Formats: sequence, structure tokens, C-alpha cells
Amino acid sequence: MNIQLEKMKQNQECERRKRIAEEKHKEWVQKKREEERRERKRKLSKEMAEKATKELEKMQLQEKADVKYKEWLKKKRAEEAEKKKKEKEKEKEREAELQEKRTRSEKIFKEWLQNARNKPQPALNGYGFPNGKSTGLY
Repeated sequence: MNIQLEKMKQNQECERRKRIAEEKHKEWVQKKREEERRERKRKLSKEMAEKATKELEKMQLQEKADVKYKEWLKKKRAEEAEKKKKEKEKEKEREAELQEKRTRSEKIFKEWLQNARNKPQPALNGYGFPNGKSTGLY
């Protein structure tokens, strides 16, 4: 009876140890899974943070590029406007010079015409040349 009781106690002890070992194993596995889950979560959040940072940097670079482009475009348009303004001024200057030249030419032409009317006509048959031909004697 004692032997059976002893065997029973041993079996119970063995069963208890097995149960404890299984429980500890289950706890360990659960802890490990929880740890792995936390690790994955941490990695994922880290990756998301890095991705957000990169996206933010990219957006900032894009904004900088947009600002620089807008400044360049504004400067270019101002230069073009200035160039057109100068061309218009040159064109006006040319027109003014041309107009002045025309008025001067007309004035000179009118003076010449006036002087030409007042000049005496040359004699057609002068200096012994009747009908414009030499007669042979002086």
C-alpha cells in the first residue's frame, strides 16, 4: 500500500511538474509572441516615421523648388517686359527720327523748289551757238 501510495505521489508529482512545465512553456511562448508582436509593431512604427520624414523632406524640397521656380519665372517675365518696353522705346525713337527726317527732307525740297523757280533759265542759244551748234566762227 505504501509503495502504491508512493508511486501515486510520484505520478502526481510528475504530473504536477509536467503541468507546471507546460504552463511555463505556454507562458514563455506567449511572452515570446507578445515580444515579437511588439517588435514588429515598433519596426512598423519606425518605418512609418521614416517614411513620413522622407515624405516631409520631399514636400519641403518640392516647395523650395516651386518657390525658386516662381521667383525665376517672375524675374524672367520682368526681364521680358523690360525688353519689350525698351524695344517699344527704340521703335518710337526710330519713328520720331524717321518723321524728323521726312519733315527735314520736305522742308529742304520746298526750299529747293522755291529757289529753282526764282533762278533764271539759261539761254538756250547763247555764246554764238545758234540751235546749240557751233557755226565755225567765234
